[in-house]
Amino acid sequence: MREAQLYKTLTDHRVQCRLCSHFCIVADGAAGTCGVRINRGGKFFTLVDDKVAALGVDPVEKKPLFHFLPATSTLSFATMGCNLRCSFCQNFSLSQPPRNGREPSGRSATPEQLVQSALDQGCKSISYTYSEPTIFFELMEPTATLAMEKGLKNIMVSNGFMSPDCLDRLGPIIHAANIDLKSFSEDFYKDQCGARLAPVLDNLKRIRELGWWLEVTTLIIPGLNDSEQELAAIAGFIAGEMGVEVPWHVSRFHPDFEKQDIGPTPVATLERAWAIGEAAGLQYVYTGNVPGHDAESTRCPGCGAVVVSRRGFAVTGSRLKNGACAGCGMTIAGVGL
Repeated sequence: MREAQLYKTLTDHRVQCRLCSHFCIVADGAAGTCGVRINRGGKFFTLVDDKVAALGVDPVEKKPLFHFLPATSTLSFATMGCNLRCSFCQNFSLSQPPRNGREPSGRSATPEQLVQSALDQGCKSISYTYSEPTIFFELMEPTATLAMEKGLKNIMVSNGFMSPDCLDRLGPIIHAANIDLKSFSEDFYKDQCGARLAPVLDNLKRIRELGWWLEVTTLIIPGLNDSEQELAAIAGFIAGEMGVEVPWHVSRFHPDFEKQDIGPTPVATLERAWAIGEAAGLQYVYTGNVPGHDAESTRCPGCGAVVVSRRGFAVTGSRLKNGACAGCGMTIAGVGL
């Protein structure tokens, strides 16, 4: 086991974890909420320093990032574990076992091996994704640092519940993020995720200040976070606090984990969310998990023409010229367009 980063020693061999916004106080012999950081005699250790449990090469659009290095590949990996317990988790077999006392499993991998793999496979970036990357900080930070040195970009796909200290450490080495804004209700975050909304909102604003390219995803779950009032609140927050150029992905829920009694999100609900986002002034709103839907493509905010066509995670056409609409010349927000 490797000693963890970002913790504080307390009395009676207790420690306080400073990695995420739970700020767990952990007694000797116990683990934090995530289940992958453990106190041994007043020192804190990570159980997932090198245990990669999921690894693959994805289109960057799968993160989803539609305005960051489009049509490129990204090496994606994760360890087991998560600091949230979302009842609707669609990666629960990866994220939840350590919270329930199971020792994290995975194949040993070093930052050098991960970066070399990305280079060998022609990737333009590395994505810390699948589970919650905050909890494998001790693997993410050195990998991202080395990736930068080798000319790769770094992407974080996160629930946004990291601590301010964690964000400060990651600030100079992460280039883009997709953050889940799961709801605009404290009750939802408490009851469905075992977390709080306020730190996520603060972190979203801080990420914009750090200069990362940012996109936001909301998984719309029938009966839980799909009211017009809540969707309007999310869209208004993005437009007002982060900027109308920040893309919003409204994604379709499929029954999973503890929410198998709820059916898939009706496409009409996603289309209503799309319209709410547009009404709030957002320039780029996308429907997710509905391959072939017209709202997967990027339209120019100036003239309305389709400038990037997509189906699923594949870019099928582009009418961009030097990052601008070939028709009216308006610049399309993003990186590497």
